[in-house]
Amino acid sequence: MPRYHLTIEYDGRPFVGWQRQDNGPSVQAALERAAAALDGAPRDVYGAGRTDSGVHALAQSAHVDLVKNLPEDTVRDALNHHLRPDPVAVLSVRRVDEGFHARFSAVKRGYVYRMIARRAPLALDAGLAWRVPRPLDAAAMHAAAQALVGTHDFTTFRDAQCQADSPVKSIDAITVREVGGEVRLTVEAISFLHRQVRSITGSLVEVGSGKWTPGDFADALKAADRTRCGPVAPPDGLYLAFVRYP
Repeated sequence: MPRYHLTIEYDGRPFVGWQRQDNGPSVQAALERAAAALDGAPRDVYGAGRTDSGVHALAQSAHVDLVKNLPEDTVRDALNHHLRPDPVAVLSVRRVDEGFHARFSAVKRGYVYRMIARRAPLALDAGLAWRVPRPLDAAAMHAAAQALVGTHDFTTFRDAQCQADSPVKSIDAITVREVGGEVRLTVEAISFLHRQVRSITGSLVEVGSGKWTPGDFADALKAADRTRCGPVAPPDGLYLAFVRYP
């Protein structure tokens, strides 16, 4: 069976998350329905990673095996046809060998978190960014975030329900910058703990708003204590931005 690698964009607001679940619609289930309609039989779609309810993707990665041997552009266009009206788009399709796996072959993942610091409510970006109703010092947030680079025990920034075997993870790079009137966090790693990025973002906002110093943030990380985490950022501003392969 030919295997196809999919790059996918989606608005996470209508979904309970990426993963197929019994309690509501998921992105994975929407793609599997589209693949079944294209191929004429049930098909499993495997993603590079799970995103929570309300979290978006600029370039989620997945793969699917089809019985039909079709051109890549045909697979893309047919899947998009069957995905309507769900806010999910297959951006590109690439034929890969059977050794490729969207999750296990990945060597790096990147997330972006968008924050808009203003008193007025969001009209155009509601549900797509986190409105923080006070000024944010992006430079202080960036300085504090550098304490995360490298390998650490991330218990402080790990959800209590996280099922990972270990809280030890490595962050390759993290930046916080003002971009076009918003504050944008970008973080890269091979993998992440459950709600790790949202936990980090919420604590960095404590730094940006002057409630914490960069030293306070570093101390929270070193404590390896979930109770030292700041408020967890909402899913609205989080985007899976890329998945890279060898």
